[in-house]
Amino acid sequence: MRFVLVHGAWHGAWCWYKVLPPLEKAGHRVTAIDLPSLGKDRAPLAAATLEHYADTVCEALAAESEPAVLVGHSMGGIAISQAAERYPERIKRLVYLTAFLLRDGESLMGAASQSPTRVAGLTIRSQDRLSTTVNLQMIREIFYAQCSDEDVALARSLLQPQAVAPMAAPQSLSATRFGRVPRVYIECLRDRVIDPVLQKAMYQASPCEKVLSIDTDHSPFFSRPGELVSHLETL
Repeated sequence: MRFVLVHGAWHGAWCWYKVLPPLEKAGHRVTAIDLPSLGKDRAPLAAATLEHYADTVCEALAAESEPAVLVGHSMGGIAISQAAERYPERIKRLVYLTAFLLRDGESLMGAASQSPTRVAGLTIRSQDRLSTTVNLQMIREIFYAQCSDEDVALARSLLQPQAVAPMAAPQSLSATRFGRVPRVYIECLRDRVIDPVLQKAMYQASPCEKVLSIDTDHSPFFSRPGELVSHLETL
């Protein structure tokens, strides 16, 4: 099986480092990408749009002929949805890993505003209002509550500013293209970034063929990599 992994806000392909080796050892082909202006990608923040995110995902899908299982974490959910609208024939299944699963016309920022629990002080807006950074003093509690000290230190050193534009942009999705790709949701039951109540509301509004659960925080690629890999292999 072929997997393409898409990270969330502020992160990069580096966050999947515990997931790639066991999937590859099991014989799968795995690609973890950096979205524009994140990870090792050097695009300017002004170029980081939802359409540019979709471009990047579609380029990864086009690199091989075999359709891929496309996995999006958190904010990466909006990128994989938009890519599915463009390139449904190259996607075997969409997997939303405690991710934003939105409907046509909805935006990430709009959906996040509906969360029953919003963490004050977690993000800091830049002076030009184009990006946000995260409060590094809060990330263990909010992002990585069940993760090792080593992984928290890694994240502190690699998290980058996140462009606002992709998160404010509405999704443009249709039933005939995005809607024809099978969907799976993996909910994280101790998530303090995307509250489990919001996760459930999203996958009920956009029904999935399967909902799987991990009893962990927002970052299962660090805290429960083995369980995450097992779930992915069942697909």
